Amino acid sequence: MISANNVTLRIGKKALFEDVNIKFTEGNCYGLIGANGAGKSTFLKILSGELDSTNGDIAVTPGQRLSFLKQDHFQYDEYTVLDTVIMGNARLYEIMKEKDAIYAKEDFTDEDGIRASELEAEFADMDGWEAESDAATLLNGLGIETDLHYSVMKDLLGAQKVKVLLAQALFGNPDILLLDEPTNHLDLDAIAWLEEFLINFSNTVIVVSHDRYFLNKVCTHIADIDYGKIQLYAGNYDFWYESSQLLIRQMKEANKKKEEKIKELQEFISRFSANASKSKQATSRKRALEKIELDEIKPSSRKYPYIDFRPNREIGNEVLTVEGISKTIDGVKVLDNISFILGHDDKVAFVGSNEFAKTTLFRILAGELEPDEGTYKWGVTTSQSYFPKDNSPEFDNDDIIVDWLTQYSEIKDATYVRGFLGRMLFAGEDGVKKVKVLSGGEKVRCMLSKLMISGANILILDEPTDHLDMEAITALNNGLIKFPGVLLFSSRDHQIVQTTANRIIELLPGGTMIDKITTYDEYLESDVMARKRTVYTKTANDEDDN
Repeated sequence: MISANNVTLRIGKKALFEDVNIKFTEGNCYGLIGANGAGKSTFLKILSGELDSTNGDIAVTPGQRLSFLKQDHFQYDEYTVLDTVIMGNARLYEIMKEKDAIYAKEDFTDEDGIRASELEAEFADMDGWEAESDAATLLNGLGIETDLHYSVMKDLLGAQKVKVLLAQALFGNPDILLLDEPTNHLDLDAIAWLEEFLINFSNTVIVVSHDRYFLNKVCTHIADIDYGKIQLYAGNYDFWYESSQLLIRQMKEANKKKEEKIKELQEFISRFSANASKSKQATSRKRALEKIELDEIKPSSRKYPYIDFRPNREIGNEVLTVEGISKTIDGVKVLDNISFILGHDDKVAFVGSNEFAKTTLFRILAGELEPDEGTYKWGVTTSQSYFPKDNSPEFDNDDIIVDWLTQYSEIKDATYVRGFLGRMLFAGEDGVKKVKVLSGGEKVRCMLSKLMISGANILILDEPTDHLDMEAITALNNGLIKFPGVLLFSSRDHQIVQTTANRIIELLPGGTMIDKITTYDEYLESDVMARKRTVYTKTANDEDDN
C-alpha cells in the first residue's frame, strides 16, 4: 500500500495540491486524471520520492518495492537492452554484477567464496535464474524482437527505447507500479498487450494516461485531480465521467430548489415583516432562510475545445484511386504494391506496428513525397487537408498565431480567424503569441484549427492525439464522428479508431497490406489477425529465399 497524508505542494504562491489524503491499496489499478497542468505527473513524482512535497508525507508499506516508469531515453545508452530491463529491480541487478565480478577474479579467496555463496542464496530467493527469460518475455510482448535483446540501447530507435523502459518498469513484479503515460509511442498491438498485463497484475498500479479506452480496460478506480484536491471514485473512466456529471447535475438541481425556497421565504418576509399578526411567522421564515446554504459548485479546471470540421463542398463518388504504390527508403521497402479505392462514405483507419509505412503513405497522398512506383488520383470534387505526425516545420517562423492561421483561410478577416482559434481555447492575448514558443499541445490545437478553417472534405490525419489532453481528445473524437467527409487516419487511441472508422487497412512489415470493411474491434476479433501472421511469415520467407 502507498498513501499520501496531508500532502501539500506549493509552487511560488500557488498551491498545486492542498491537504491531499488518499490511499492506494493492493490489487487495484488507479487512473490518475486531470486537466493539463493539474499536476498528475508531479503527484507521481511525489509518490515515487523524486520530488518532495511542501507539507505532508508519503507512506509505503515496509518492505515493498516501488517501480516508476522513467522517461529519460538516454540514461541507459551504454547498456544492453536486457540489462536495462533487469535494472528495474536494482537490488537484483547489483547482485548479478557483484557475482560476475567475484567469479571473474583470478585470485579467488575463501572470503570471495563465502560472499558468492551469500549472493547466490539471495539471487535464488529473488528468482534471479529467471531474470533474463522474464525480461525477454516482457520485451517480446511489447514488440522488441529477440535479436535486439543484446543490442546497446543507443542503437535503438526512440519508440523502441520507450518500450524497453516500460519493460524495465514492469520487470520483477514490483509491489507498487507508477506509470506516467505508458502508452505514448506504443502501437496498438503493444497497448493491447500492456492492457492484458495490467489486468492480470495483482499488486498496486497508479497510471496517468490520456487514452480513455486504456483507462476503461485496466482501471478499478479513478483518482481525479481538480480544484487542488484529489477525489477517489470506484470504477473505470466512463463510470467516473458519468458519476461526476451526475453529481454536478444533482448539485445544480438541489441549488435550484434551494433558490426557489429562498425566493419564496424572501417574498413572505418582505410582505409580512411589518404585519404584527404575521411577525412571528416572518421571524420564523428569517431563521429558516439563514439555515439554507447553496452547494458550492467550483468551476472545473477542465476546458473542452469545440472541434467541428465542415466541408465547403459535398464530395462526389470518385474520391481516391491508389494503384501499385511502392516506396523504398534507405534500402528498406516501406510500401510494396499498395492499391485501394476509396468511396465517399469511407472513414479508414490505417493500423499496425509499421508506423513509418503509414507516415510515408500519407506524405505521398498529401503530395510531399513521390512514390518509386505506382500512381494515385484524387477525384475532381475532393479537397484535402493534411495533419502530419511531425508538425515542427509549420511553426519554425516568427508568426503570431492569428497571422499563422490567416494564411490558410480564404477569408482574411481577423475576427473570423480568431473565432476558429477561440474554439481551440486560444482566447484574447493568446492570439498574439509567437507560434515558435507554443507547447506541443498548443501546436496540435493550431493544426486542428487549420484543418477546420480549410473546409476540406478529405482529412488525412497522422497521429493527431499526440500531445493532447483528455478533453481535447474527446472533442476531436466527437468532431471526427460528426465529420461528413472522407477520413484517412492513424491513431494510437483505440476509442477514436473504434468509434470513427468503418474500414481498416493494416500495413504489414515488408510493405504489404490487409484491407477490410469492418470496425476495429471486429477486426481484432476476426481471423484476419491469424491470416496477417501467415502473410507476414510468407513474405519474410520469400525475402530469405531471395
